[in-house]
Amino acid sequence: MAHTYEKDSYFLTPETWTRVRNSLAFVALASWAALAAGYALEREQFHFSYLTGFMFSTTMTLGALFYVMVQHLTGSAWSVTVRRLMESMMRVIPLGLILFIPVILGISYTFRWAHAGAAAEPAIREKAGYLNPEWFTIRGVLVLIIWSLFAIALFRWSRSQDDTGSLTYTRRASKLSAPGVLVLFLSASLASFDWVMSLDARWYSTMFGVYTLAGGALGFMALLIIVCMALRGAGYLVNAVNEEHYHDLGKWLFTLIVFWAYIAFSQYMLIWYGNLPEETLWFKARLEGSWKALFFVLIFGHFFVPFFGLLPRASKRNLKVLGFFAGWMLVMHYVDIYWQIMPVLHRGGASFHWLDAAAIFAVGSAYGLVFWSAFKRKPLVPVGDPRLDQCLAFHNA
Repeated sequence: MAHTYEKDSYFLTPETWTRVRNSLAFVALASWAALAAGYALEREQFHFSYLTGFMFSTTMTLGALFYVMVQHLTGSAWSVTVRRLMESMMRVIPLGLILFIPVILGISYTFRWAHAGAAAEPAIREKAGYLNPEWFTIRGVLVLIIWSLFAIALFRWSRSQDDTGSLTYTRRASKLSAPGVLVLFLSASLASFDWVMSLDARWYSTMFGVYTLAGGALGFMALLIIVCMALRGAGYLVNAVNEEHYHDLGKWLFTLIVFWAYIAFSQYMLIWYGNLPEETLWFKARLEGSWKALFFVLIFGHFFVPFFGLLPRASKRNLKVLGFFAGWMLVMHYVDIYWQIMPVLHRGGASFHWLDAAAIFAVGSAYGLVFWSAFKRKPLVPVGDPRLDQCLAFHNA
């Protein structure tokens, strides 16, 4: 396989690696300093902004873990050259155990069920055995540990295969991924119920977990395309990730746009049709003031515009068009998370705060530093995977 990565740039130069690392470190330092100031000045806004930034980034890491497992389960060959990027994105999950600490510290600020006197409300009192700071913390730490164990095992096996080329690691990854997908789905649904849906403990939706996971998978796919194109622009993976691979990434992006819209519409339609007060109150709060405008932004910006933009085959094979819509969907993913969380704080309408931006850059740069560290003197693709040559020769029908 040596001839393969000599023809393409599978290894970052020390200069490139250091330059990007330093840029991420600067963003991290500045944004975390801004967050620290916000914590001292506007405590409640800080915690809501941080939760939004945390969910925005963490849902995409779960999307990465899900897709790595799917590639192993299906024995996919076309995605081998982008799988190491996926693996490196899921590799950041253990950092979530540290990044989760501000969420824990902000329970009394963000979650209504933790407010003084909330137990007087029947709907909250009935759930007190589940919704309390102790169990919230235990569940959150537990799911992060579970995700971390899966991510660490899959990443280490893939790296070990780089050195040995042994099929043993492929079989191990496939066997672990089978129960892993099920565990990920259930645990991520649980986390979405705790971290977002319980912001208003009176409301519930059995589809909310799928809705959150669909958004995270879509955000991840958009981010993966952007990272691939950024590396391509710097002269890396020019041949290993070619037009054929981008075409398939574009098809996945398009598919997830449709799936997210299907889940979002199904959740809304069932609640609208049932017309039960305890179910409609969540949407009612998000259809008042300028939140209603964001609702329509999501309808058109998260579905109709990218749907028709990516529908033609040519759009998925045009890197400029595909890159534009990948960036567009990354923004829409944040708008979606923002629309889910912030109406609890700003009931009158959307009010973007500088702490919102600080939280995005702080959490994102922290994850980014761990992601980028995976490529210090290590290949950008799984060079030991037996399907690598098949991936390089991949061609869409």
